[in-house]
Amino acid sequence: MAVNKQPIAKKCRSFDISPATMGYGNKKSNRNPGGTRRKKVSEYGAQLKEKQKVKFVYGVLEKQFHHYYVKASNMKGVTGDNMLRLLELRLDNVVYRLGLAKTRRMARQVVVHGHIRVNGQKVDIPSYQVKMDDVITLRKRSEEMEVFKSLRDASVITPKWLSFDSSKLEGKVVAMPAREDIDLQIEESMIVEFYSR
Repeated sequence: MAVNKQPIAKKCRSFDISPATMGYGNKKSNRNPGGTRRKKVSEYGAQLKEKQKVKFVYGVLEKQFHHYYVKASNMKGVTGDNMLRLLELRLDNVVYRLGLAKTRRMARQVVVHGHIRVNGQKVDIPSYQVKMDDVITLRKRSEEMEVFKSLRDASVITPKWLSFDSSKLEGKVVAMPAREDIDLQIEESMIVEFYSR
């Protein structure tokens, strides 16, 4: 299995993303704003950067990301919105959005290590696509681990397409994610243009 080991802070800086949106720290980084970057970027360069940014945020490598684009283009509706919806419905992203992990990388590890149950069944594949009314819970033994015990007291802010019961440590997909539910600054049309060249 391929693992993305790119340095987080450096990549956040290159994509103009706050490390807080990735789950690292609470402050927006202003270190070296602007720096010595080239000011003029070609259309292709801007499209490539947008694609690389989305891949980095969701922790997906090229082959898998292209697969999401192909799948989204075959679905009804707007291709860009469909692609972002597919990425949001990945199990590792849902675990992160529910607050069961502090970062998407941690969520991926939580899933791979077998801590997560979907509708009572063990699922250890981070790219597993959750569906409407799926219930995401922790394995019984995992509920007693310190990292998850603290979640019972914490208040978790989840997107409106998810619900989370902190007393049971149980999440549910109550709706499909809409484009406005995705809080990242993403120009998905540029990614579609990049792949449709």
